[in-house]
Amino acid sequence: MSSLTAPARHAASGILPRDFFVRSVHAVARDLLGMILVRAPAAAPGRTERLAGRIVEVEAYDGPDDLACHASKGRTERTDVMFGEAGHAYVYLVYGVHCCLNVVTGPVGYPAAVLIRALEPLEGRSRMAPAGARPDRIAAGPGRLTRAFRIDLSLNRVDLCAPGPLFIEAGDPPGAREVVRGARIGVEYAGPWARKRWRLGVRGSPALSRPFTTARPAAARRRS
Repeated sequence: MSSLTAPARHAASGILPRDFFVRSVHAVARDLLGMILVRAPAAAPGRTERLAGRIVEVEAYDGPDDLACHASKGRTERTDVMFGEAGHAYVYLVYGVHCCLNVVTGPVGYPAAVLIRALEPLEGRSRMAPAGARPDRIAAGPGRLTRAFRIDLSLNRVDLCAPGPLFIEAGDPPGAREVVRGARIGVEYAGPWARKRWRLGVRGSPALSRPFTTARPAAARRRS
């Protein structure tokens, strides 16, 4: 899957297991590219509607020293989930307008998470909220994807490693030369941490929230 070998998926369901997420946030961020986010909201008694999309853009947030990470302000009611078990969803509201979906990583007690920034729709596109976007960009950006996949604060702390309303399945990981790296978006307040190249994306995907300024693959650069 990458130079940092990720655990195999759960053989029975295809859902990524806990030990996939109990690793460095940077390893998890890289290996989430190409995996499949699945939303399975209840449609009627005994039925669910499956929405699915390929993860094509992520950002890593690495613990209390990372001034762009919410945990840099300590353990609060909102950030408590980041200090807990890996593989759970951290969903929060931005500017009172839209939600962002993150995946908790690493050992219990170390608050790190990967923000899911963009998806390529695979299943259920006709049931996704378009918000005026063209079909290939319906989930291009953290706010668009949560709106399209009906992800809200009710899904905060959901276990992404078990069948339920929201989980992540194994997919087709991109090759090293398909992965590009850039600075994270919207964290200018974090000073030098804003320049960390901890945003990763799949080269050429039409669903990327914004272009990457670098033309070199992530594998060709050292983490900074």
